[in-house]
Amino acid sequence: MGPKLGLNRLFFKVEGQNPTGSFKDRGMTVAVTRAVESGAKVLVCASTGNTSASLAAYASRAGLRSAVVLPSGKVAAGKLTQAVAHGARLVRVEDNFDRALQITSKAVAISKSLYLMNSINPYRIEGQKTVAFEIFEQLGNRVPDYVVLPVGNAGNISAVWKGFSDLKKLGATKTVPRLVGVQAEGASPMVEAYRQGRAPRPWTAPETVASAIRIGTPVSWKKAMAALRGSKGEALSVSDVEIVSARRSLSASEGIFVENASATPIAALGKLKGIPKAATVVCITTGHGLKEPIPEDWSDTSPPTAKDERELVRLLA
Repeated sequence: MGPKLGLNRLFFKVEGQNPTGSFKDRGMTVAVTRAVESGAKVLVCASTGNTSASLAAYASRAGLRSAVVLPSGKVAAGKLTQAVAHGARLVRVEDNFDRALQITSKAVAISKSLYLMNSINPYRIEGQKTVAFEIFEQLGNRVPDYVVLPVGNAGNISAVWKGFSDLKKLGATKTVPRLVGVQAEGASPMVEAYRQGRAPRPWTAPETVASAIRIGTPVSWKKAMAALRGSKGEALSVSDVEIVSARRSLSASEGIFVENASATPIAALGKLKGIPKAATVVCITTGHGLKEPIPEDWSDTSPPTAKDERELVRLLA
């Protein structure tokens, strides 16, 4: 895929290989450990899917109860199945993710028995920043020139920046990568705000096939803005058509199956201008493709029938 895009050193950091199939596990294991230390009883989050799966799994392992507040009809079935399998209590909100998080945060403020596990939790960021350490190590103790990743609630881009900044502060490197935050066109408040040099305005009705980043009011926008500015980075948006096409291309050409949100960095590569051919570019794919159904036109759901070996040979010719 790299040579076709004019990039000789294009890499993919596949976060779908984590235990519950997404990058959320990095932060969740740290945050749950801290929750156990603090005596928490019920761990709660608002979620578009991946956070709920990760929270439920790690809470189960720690012997704690978990609860997930879901925006009604806005969560991919595969992710919801994971939360249910791990014993989370589910509560629906008849609105979008932003409203679900607002209600959840207020509930935590009222009840001392609830412990918030969204990326507002600083321990989540401390865990998620380890992806920067791994990228550095896997590239032979080198910092890439660009890191391209999806942006939803903006916690992950903040964490990635913190990780690379920590490496620089520790003297492990003298440079940091340029970060490129990618959103779907139908849910791109960060892109709009960064281009206009101001705080993001709330998008009251975000809509995109990339359910994991269907967020109109990113809670970590200040940290994300600092990351983009500090790295002299870019913020780009891609259409749903481009997202689905990139997801298909990545599967077909690289054997990497990702959810829709994870395809946004690949969709954005063609829009990045002025990248040297020899630049090292890392795309972070944040979640596994099995979490989200593929479009119906990806495959023939009514394949022909082979009656014998000769007919099979004919069909496969």
